[in-house]
Amino acid sequence: MRWYLTGIVVSGFGTTAMWLVSGIWVKSLTGSDSLAALAAFALWAPVLLGPLLGTLADRVRRRPLLVVLNVAMALLLPVLLWVESADRVWLLFAVLVLYGAQGAVHEAAEQALVATTLDEGRLGTLNGLRMTANESMKLIAPLVAAGLFARYGGGPVALLDAASFALAAVLFALMPVREERPARSARPHWWRETAEGVRLLRASPVLRPLVATGGFTMLLAGVNGAAIYAVVDSGLGRSPAYAGVLYAVQGAGSVLAGLLTGPLLRRVPERVLAATGLAVFAVAVGVRALPYGVTALVASAVIGLGMPWVLVATMTAVQREAPAEAVGRVAATAHTLVFAPNALAIAFGAGLVAVVDVRILLPVLAVAGTAWAAGLAVRGGRRGGDPGGGRVDGLAVRGGQGAGSMEGGA
Repeated sequence: MRWYLTGIVVSGFGTTAMWLVSGIWVKSLTGSDSLAALAAFALWAPVLLGPLLGTLADRVRRRPLLVVLNVAMALLLPVLLWVESADRVWLLFAVLVLYGAQGAVHEAAEQALVATTLDEGRLGTLNGLRMTANESMKLIAPLVAAGLFARYGGGPVALLDAASFALAAVLFALMPVREERPARSARPHWWRETAEGVRLLRASPVLRPLVATGGFTMLLAGVNGAAIYAVVDSGLGRSPAYAGVLYAVQGAGSVLAGLLTGPLLRRVPERVLAATGLAVFAVAVGVRALPYGVTALVASAVIGLGMPWVLVATMTAVQREAPAEAVGRVAATAHTLVFAPNALAIAFGAGLVAVVDVRILLPVLAVAGTAWAAGLAVRGGRRGGDPGGGRVDGLAVRGGQGAGSMEGGA
């Protein structure tokens, strides 16, 4: 856990810095807001291919795959030193697409490695600490990245990110993990294996509602994020820069959420934590409509607290319930279904904010979120469980605190 979390901190620092600077870099070279927005899309686009990319994580040993992925990015990022004018922005976009694809495979390999090497009782704790590590870097890395870019341009930020990938590769290589080589079918077929991961997720009565809840939460989060500047401007009467304060407070809430998640998942099933997190998040979104500075700050902190509970609960359930030989594919499929709605909702929300007052929009989001959370809790409470684990469409799923405890406990 120590080696893994240290690798997450190091790579998370560089990734956060690069993601922030990419849009600023494009804007500074081209002067185009649209192209700057496309930088974020280039990073997100490969998530849509998550189920296909995640298949790779089930075909090879996961720790060596993580090392190779990090080394590859460490070698690729220095290419961005040649991006010095608008006519070379295409190179930045090409690297960002590869960056996003690497991230999709890396995420699947991480989840599969953790699921197959760590005992189930510690999964929630590790996932919570992973969330804390990532969110902590989001509080620090933007300041470093913005300072570097303002003084020296994008090249040094790319080199900083490359160095973080190289160090992460070393940390993952030193991680004391023993893995069995994955069994290979006599006639491997990439598309068939990918479809199997999708089918396993659809067939699971435990994972299906949790992944749907994660996707719905990120849908609401996308609209809420698109409304942030309207809240700051028309609601609070502040300058757009104040949004940075709200995001920082939200990040602090997410750091706290990660620390609390492990102890909570040892006491309640994933479904309960997801329903609670969505309800807390939704209420805070509604409170954000109030035109008071104090309530806006409190709401931001509570949003940061509730949303990670949904995501970590879903991630932990996937690691516990998916068959060991298919964790990468199922995790990548779940990741796509959870996070793709966020990207779509940001674009949709940007148009919605232009025609709907945030004092109406945000309470509507709050009602929708609390209603979904109540439905998730009620459905969980009505089902019986099998404490010893079960089978999904003929394939074994791990028991323990898996299907039985979640179905019966919620």
